[in-house]
Amino acid sequence: MTTAMGVPPAGRGPARRAVPEELSARVPAEQRGPGLDRDSVRLLVSRGTQVSHHAFVELPGRLRAGDLLVVNTSVTLAAAVDGSVGHARVVVHFSTRGDDGRWAVELRDPDGRGTTRARAGGPRGTEVRLPGDVRLVLEEPLAGRSARLWWGRVSEPDVLGFLRRHGRPIRYSYTDRDQPLSAYQTVFALPSADGAGSAEMPSAARPFTARMVAELVSRGVQFAPVTLHTGVASAEAHEPPYPERFVVPEASARLVNAAKAGDGRVIGVGTTAVRAVESAGGPDGVVRAAEGWTGLVVTPERGVRVVDGLLTGLHEPEASHLLMLEAIAGRAAVDRGYEEALRGRYLWHEFGDVHLILPPDENPHTEHCSSNYW
Repeated sequence: MTTAMGVPPAGRGPARRAVPEELSARVPAEQRGPGLDRDSVRLLVSRGTQVSHHAFVELPGRLRAGDLLVVNTSVTLAAAVDGSVGHARVVVHFSTRGDDGRWAVELRDPDGRGTTRARAGGPRGTEVRLPGDVRLVLEEPLAGRSARLWWGRVSEPDVLGFLRRHGRPIRYSYTDRDQPLSAYQTVFALPSADGAGSAEMPSAARPFTARMVAELVSRGVQFAPVTLHTGVASAEAHEPPYPERFVVPEASARLVNAAKAGDGRVIGVGTTAVRAVESAGGPDGVVRAAEGWTGLVVTPERGVRVVDGLLTGLHEPEASHLLMLEAIAGRAAVDRGYEEALRGRYLWHEFGDVHLILPPDENPHTEHCSSNYW
C-alpha cells in the first residue's frame, strides 16, 4: 500500500497506538499556570534507543559548541476565514499561494464549538462567499492529491491583505479556545518581502524564547535561518506534504557546510526546516543556496543527506512526519521514544512538548532513561 504520492504509510508499531485525548495540549504553555513561559514544556531526548527526560530549559546542556540549529523563519498567517456555500456555513483554510495567483484551500464545516470538522472537497465550480463581498471559486483538486484541497481563485487580488483583515489562526478541535495570532508566531518569524507565510505554525520552534536563544549563542551554538511556507496539514488526513515554497540563503548554506566540515551537528528545528535544507542538499551532502518549490518527502528509503538530528513536536501515529523521524533515527529509536512519551504522558500537538533526536552518543552510558516524570 502507498499513498497518492507513492510514499508508504508510516505504519503501526508498539508505540504507534492512538494518543489518549487527555494528552492533547489544549492551550499554550504560558497559559497553564502563573509564572510560566513558552519554554515551560518538557523535552524528550533520544540518542538511538537511549531516552532521557528533561525540561526544555535544559536544551543548552544537551547541545554543544559547534552545533548548528536550522530554523524556519516563516510567519504564521491568519489563514482561517468564515464563508458560506449557498445557505451552508463553511470555514476556508487558505493553504498555499500558487505562482498563477490561485490558492490551495480546504473547506471545512463549523462544528458548533468554535472549531471545524473535515468536509468533502469540491465540486468544481463551487462558489464560496467570503466577507466584504469577496468570492472564492474552486477550480480543480490539487494535482495528485485527494479531494480535500482544491485550487481556487479569489476575486480579491490582495489575498494576504484580505487575510489580515478577516482571517484568524487555524484552530483544531483538540484546543480549548481561540488564541491571538501572536500565540502562533515563533521567536524566529520574520516577515517576508511579499507578505507570504505559513498556514500553520512551524511549531517545533514555539518553545524558544529570546532568553533561550541568547543562552545557546553564548554556549557556541549557531543558528541557520531558512524559510519554508508550510501549508494546511489537516488533523484528520495525515497526508504527505505537498509542494511548498522554500528559501535556503547562501549564508545559511555556508553555515551548514562549515558545521558539517567541523565537529558540529546539524539539527533541524522542525520537519519544515529539515525539508527545506534537505531540498538544498546535493547527493554529496553539500548544501547550496536554493529557492523555489520543493516536493521532497523525506523517507527512510531516501534518507537524509544534511541533518544529523531533529527537534520536533510529537506526531500522531498515522502522521507522515514519522517517516522523516525514521529516516533520521531509525524505526527502533522512534518507537522507543514514542513509548517513553506515552508512558511519561507528554503533551502532543502545536502547544505541546518536544522531542530532540540526536545521533547515538559516543559514550552510551552518559545518558540514562529517567523515570522522573512531571
